Amino acid sequence: MKRIILSVINDLVTDQRVHRVASSLKRAGAEVTLVGRRLPESFPLEREYLTHRMVLLFRKGPSFYAEYNIRLFFHLLFSRVDILVANDLDTLPANFLVSFLRRKPLVYDTHEYFTGMPEIQNRKLVLVIWKTFERFIFPRLKHIYTVNDSIARLYREEYGQELRVVRNVPVRIERETWPDRLSLGLPVEKKIILLQGAGINMDRGAEEAIQAMQYIDNAILLIIGGGDVFEKLKTLASRPELTGKVVIKPKMLYSELMCYTRLADVGLSLDKDTNINYRFSLPNKLFDYIQAEIPVLCSNLVEVAKVIDTWQIGKVAENHHPEYLAGLITAMLCDEKQIFVWKQNLARAARELCWEKEEQVLLEVYKPLIIER
Repeated sequence: MKRIILSVINDLVTDQRVHRVASSLKRAGAEVTLVGRRLPESFPLEREYLTHRMVLLFRKGPSFYAEYNIRLFFHLLFSRVDILVANDLDTLPANFLVSFLRRKPLVYDTHEYFTGMPEIQNRKLVLVIWKTFERFIFPRLKHIYTVNDSIARLYREEYGQELRVVRNVPVRIERETWPDRLSLGLPVEKKIILLQGAGINMDRGAEEAIQAMQYIDNAILLIIGGGDVFEKLKTLASRPELTGKVVIKPKMLYSELMCYTRLADVGLSLDKDTNINYRFSLPNKLFDYIQAEIPVLCSNLVEVAKVIDTWQIGKVAENHHPEYLAGLITAMLCDEKQIFVWKQNLARAARELCWEKEEQVLLEVYKPLIIER
């Protein structure tokens, strides 16, 4: 039984991609440990594999990243392990160094085009530091996978490395009974427009979605998650013209989140094309909407629009003007004939775009390491 340690820098509870990977590797016969951090507000964690959550002194900034990688380095250095897995660039330095010192294989799961994140684009020194790490380590990696074809192509063009693609698709929903709207405190007589996400940050289209609600009748906008602009969204939603039209809920466990998701009438994915990372993103929420079989309104980003157009499961917005978005949403909510077609297509998409199928791609990455070493 091979011992695999996966490292991630965020709270383990809400990272569904890493959870799915860890669960799949355990089912494949590996002994899996997932390493991350614990925050004061973290939910309790019960998993079928081992976990290790570090409590750090710092929560953000250079000190946080330095502390995490130093702590992670020593943890990995003295752990019994056969295969190391780094999730994103911010866990890669410690993993790479331990991999080199202990001659252990390293797998890199890059969830996004990290150096294209908007949070670091205007912080030149921070960008230079992360890019330096990436340029030194990336060409030396042998086992890499990412979330979509566009990001794989970017890295291939930059470093000449071939990447596998393992998409952020969820496990199929298998439940016989679900809570209804009344039990969740949702209006029974109104349509529900949903925007979910653990990282509802700048340029995710949330502000425009809220502003659009002043032009939409007999519906509420339900926002669930967290992020940099969350407090701003609450202030925006408190305006008189939006009274009773916007409901905002904090992060919740995935199982609870999907109870709300399946009750929605339309799901929103409105990230803006303001940076390379967003341009080629393929958000988890898109596939959550598909599994819940609710039509999607998305912004015109390459990977997201490709899914919508391929499966014919919603509409693609050409801009973020609130009145324009309101018109699209109203049309989606009112066209019963089109909703019927979308629902049929969503059922087919949900059967194909699920982890049960994507898991086979993941195991193709790991099986040579698990079997041969």
